[in-house]
Parts: sequence; structure tokens; C-alpha cells
Amino acid sequence: MNISSVSAYDCRKPSFSHNKNGYENPINRRAEKGLAVWGSVGVSTLVGGTAAGIGSCFIKSGVKNRGWKLGAIGIAAGLISLALTLPAKIYDTKVKAFAREKEMDVFSRDKELKSNIMEEVDKEVKDEDVSLDKKINDYATVQMANNGNGLLVKGA
Repeated sequence: MNISSVSAYDCRKPSFSHNKNGYENPINRRAEKGLAVWGSVGVSTLVGGTAAGIGSCFIKSGVKNRGWKLGAIGIAAGLISLALTLPAKIYDTKVKAFAREKEMDVFSRDKELKSNIMEEVDKEVKDEDVSLDKKINDYATVQMANNGNGLLVKGA
């Protein structure tokens, strides 16, 4: 067994499409909907198989066309299960995907704003015309905002 470092593997970052605002949002509604459909189909198949298995206990082995009857019972149970669960699952997935998409929008915008603010503070620090007290005050204000301390009491 060979053990090698993680960096030796090909670790590609997923590529996200950029929207008109320039920030990226990794939530893909089509993929979410597809996963919901396949999950519901899988559960319905399991329900149909279970119904056919239970039906095999009631339909004796000597009955004519036993396999067809059990198959029909399983297919009917699966289709009924799919018809009852799929619309709710798709709706729930749409709502959750929308909420996560908006959360990621807020996160991306917040990240972009913090980056812009830090660039401005960095430019100010490099500017020799700005006083040291103003540089320290602005940097402290930005750091307190990053740490989540909303209350800043400044001396006059």
C-alpha cells in the first residue's frame, strides 16, 4: 500500500458559473430537482418491491400468473407512492434550493465587500499622508466588524 501526500492527487476545484454581479453561487436548481426525483423514484421502487413481497404471502404459489399479479401489485404500489410523494418532494426541494441560493448570495456579497474594505484599508496604510492614529483607528474598526463586535466606543 502506497501512502502519498494529498497534494500529489489531482484536486480540482469545482467551477461555478458567474452571474451578472460577478460573484459565484454553487447552488444548481436542476441538479437539486434531479436528485429529488431520483430519490423519490428509489423510495417508490422500494415501496413497490415491499408490496410485491407482502402480496406473495397472500397469493399462493400454485395460482395461475402469480408473477404477473405480484408484479402488477408492486408496480401499482410504486406508482401510487410516486404520485403521492414526488410533487411534495419537488416543491420542498425548490424552496430549500431557493433559500440556500439566497444565503450563498448574501455570503458571496459579504465576502466581496470585506475584500473591498480590506483593500481600501491597505491602500490607506500604504499612504504616507494619512496619520498613524487614523490608520490604527480604521484598521481596528474593520477588525472589530470582522469579529462581530457591533459596538465600538471611540474616544473623542
